[in-house]
Amino acid sequence: MEVQGSGFRRILLLALCISGIWSAYIYQGVLQETLSTKRFGPDEKRFEHLAFLNLAQSVVCLIWSYIMIMLWSNAGNGGAPWWTYWSAGITNTIGPAMGIEALKYISYPAQVLAKSSKMIPVMLMGTLLYGIRYTFPEYICSFLVAGGVSIFALLKTSSKTISKLAHPNAPLGYALCSLNLAFDGFTNATQDSIASRYPKTEAWDIMLGMNLWGTIYNMIYMFGLPQGIGFEAIQFCKLHPEAAWDILKYCLCGAVGQNFIFMTISNFGSLANTTITTTRKFVSIVVSSVMSGNPLSSKQWICVSMVFGGLSYQIYLKWRKLQRVEKKKQKS
Repeated sequence: MEVQGSGFRRILLLALCISGIWSAYIYQGVLQETLSTKRFGPDEKRFEHLAFLNLAQSVVCLIWSYIMIMLWSNAGNGGAPWWTYWSAGITNTIGPAMGIEALKYISYPAQVLAKSSKMIPVMLMGTLLYGIRYTFPEYICSFLVAGGVSIFALLKTSSKTISKLAHPNAPLGYALCSLNLAFDGFTNATQDSIASRYPKTEAWDIMLGMNLWGTIYNMIYMFGLPQGIGFEAIQFCKLHPEAAWDILKYCLCGAVGQNFIFMTISNFGSLANTTITTTRKFVSIVVSSVMSGNPLSSKQWICVSMVFGGLSYQIYLKWRKLQRVEKKKQKS
């Protein structure tokens, strides 16, 4: 959904994309934290079936992407067949589920910080498996992010924050986030491979294919296996309509957020999208600390600043690289 027009119209569109991504994902973060910590109803029961959020999200995004394809897609035939997403669908089902489950064991700010360190496994795998050499500034970025997350994990969490967790266990929570990042890396690489093999594939096609398989896998896991929690989650929602409403809003935020991410990438590029989503994560931590009652110590705020300082420097390096490429194109 690319928009052409004057500079003023592009500024308005960029402002719309920023506000859309920020509002959708910051509110989704609030809902995610609410569902993982709140006690619902007069019986004050927790919603223990956090993996069910993945199924609900997949179903809503599947419907949303189908509607968007019917309304906006101009690709016609030639996109990637639906079955090509089966392998990425597996990791895209398992990875986010682990990230959500981590909220039982660590706080939301800790989870956001841990998931912001995606560059570390990417650089590590690139060096060990493919012999890729990175520049000194890139290692500085990695050091800041890794150091910030590591020190944050070692610092003592406030008793108020710990009391809200279902099963406080920092090592397990961070381990789940690490596995989430590893699975996300495979998912992203597979999506890039599909896009290169089928150039006419649009973002909505990828969203449809991924969520189709995500729905299939989650349905099998939730309702087809003996240990499935699907029926228990539905029963909980029947007894606690407030939780069901929060789950619906959570899913709609994800669908709307993806819509604005695709709009940003198609009109302003992936670098602009990375900048917007990175700053959104920082604001999410601030919102969680101020509004959701997860106080951070001054040392923890220093760790947060280290992580987002490293990420901001990485964005700046990417911007400089793009500038050099554009200058070479102009000269040639």
